[in-house]
Amino acid sequence: MKTLFSGIQPSGVPTIGNYIGALKQFVDIQNDYDCYFCIVDQHAITVPQDKAALRKNIRSLAALYLASGLDPDKITLFIQSEVPAHAQAGWMLTTISTIGELERMTQFKDKAKDRKEGIPAGLLTYPPLMAADILLYSTDLVPVGEDQKQHLELTRDLAARFNQRYNDIFTMPEIRMPKVGGRVMSLQEPTKKMSKSDTNTKGFISLLDTPSAVAKKIKSAVTDSDGTVKYDKEHKPGVSNLLSIYSIITETPISDLEAKYDGKGYGEFKSDLADVMVTFITQFQEKYNYYMESPELDAILDRGAERASLKANKMLKKMENAMGLGRKRK
Repeated sequence: MKTLFSGIQPSGVPTIGNYIGALKQFVDIQNDYDCYFCIVDQHAITVPQDKAALRKNIRSLAALYLASGLDPDKITLFIQSEVPAHAQAGWMLTTISTIGELERMTQFKDKAKDRKEGIPAGLLTYPPLMAADILLYSTDLVPVGEDQKQHLELTRDLAARFNQRYNDIFTMPEIRMPKVGGRVMSLQEPTKKMSKSDTNTKGFISLLDTPSAVAKKIKSAVTDSDGTVKYDKEHKPGVSNLLSIYSIITETPISDLEAKYDGKGYGEFKSDLADVMVTFITQFQEKYNYYMESPELDAILDRGAERASLKANKMLKKMENAMGLGRKRK
């Protein structure tokens, strides 16, 4: 069975877009791969964090993963900082990275350009740590969006460099791009991707929004003036976005939804979608609250850290032997 690795930062509450574009897809494929899902808290501290908020977000993200339907008996869910091999391997890969290739990372340039208090070195060395996250598990597939594609390409470069310079121990990971329909757009600007950092809170649905807030956001979503419920991404981006959400949440083909609302207006369509979303979010939050209030969450994360450590430490030892670190026992 091939291995899949994914890491998500514990920064804020994921949106319905994150659920459709990532979490739901993870649930759909958890039987097909040996899955490692990592809450990458060490990546989060490359920018300043409030420690109480960070710890809360770590637990919350773990509960959100499980509420999405991931089965802890089938997958490995763990916190990055609880598996020390990540930081150790990250440093080793940093030593074979060049300043030039790290400075060329688009995300580094974007995050560094507006900083007034100096650029943290962690922003620059983020990619080798991400590479370590992936390579420690002999990962075959990494599901990433366009914004992380450059980092994964560097991961492959570092793996090839290490294999050539020291020993051929790393698997070359492949990119697994989200399937069609995995990109959810803003409810207010449907030509832009939905984002939890949007200053207009009407543009996104948080997985922890109240049911009433979810209904209001759906009903106030931007559509167009012709009143026809039809999928046409170029000319009707708002309606097309809502149809995609409706289709994925209810697992109903878009063509069936178009037929259902043929001759009906946007009011009825959005009212029905609001009901669908309220039902979904209510059931989702019941599962989330269960994990947040149960000792089962910590037990799952403890088991995940143990399982991840067993695999990661084996690769770390191979890396140390290849580079000549430590003592060789006689």
